[in-house]
Amino acid sequence: MTAAQTPRRGPRERMVFGAAQLIRRDGVASTGMREVAAYAQAPRGSLQHYFPGGKEQLVNEAVGWAGRYAGNRIDRFLAALPTPTPSGLFGEMVRQWTEEYETAGFAGGCPVAAATVDCAESTASTREAAAAAFGTWTASVARALTDMGVPEDRAGALATLMIGALEGAILIARAEQNVRALTSVARELGPLLDAAVVKDGA
Repeated sequence: MTAAQTPRRGPRERMVFGAAQLIRRDGVASTGMREVAAYAQAPRGSLQHYFPGGKEQLVNEAVGWAGRYAGNRIDRFLAALPTPTPSGLFGEMVRQWTEEYETAGFAGGCPVAAATVDCAESTASTREAAAAAFGTWTASVARALTDMGVPEDRAGALATLMIGALEGAILIARAEQNVRALTSVARELGPLLDAAVVKDGA
């Protein structure tokens, strides 16, 4: 779930997007409503209008947006592959992060992971939003695996493995300021993922 170029959006959409980008960089606790409004170039007074539930509502919507964004990216990753394979898909999922870190530095992480770390015990609604976001992302990956020939009874578990490995590697990469962990998980998990495909007639 990396940052995206901001297309033309209305003020509400810009604030949700902006919150996601600030959370992925600074975490929930350090992301204030004033900072979100400034990032989104929106009037501060519009925050209460669009988010009567305050910061909690905004954070939850940003987390939901991030889950949908990550899920929707799966089709784009597959479209970029000459021959879609599970290892190729995972390689694309990893590559978006290695490219970001090599070109823009290691400041940003996954907003869903950041919200989980900050709020899982303190804010039930945000924990639930994060769980739903991971669920959305996992379901998209699992569907893609199934379409590539992975049995349905394994696709969900392998999707969880892919996302869990990616999230862990992102964390290690930010700590080390190095993409080593990301390239390692792509290299080591690729053969395992491809081996799960059931060939026609097998």
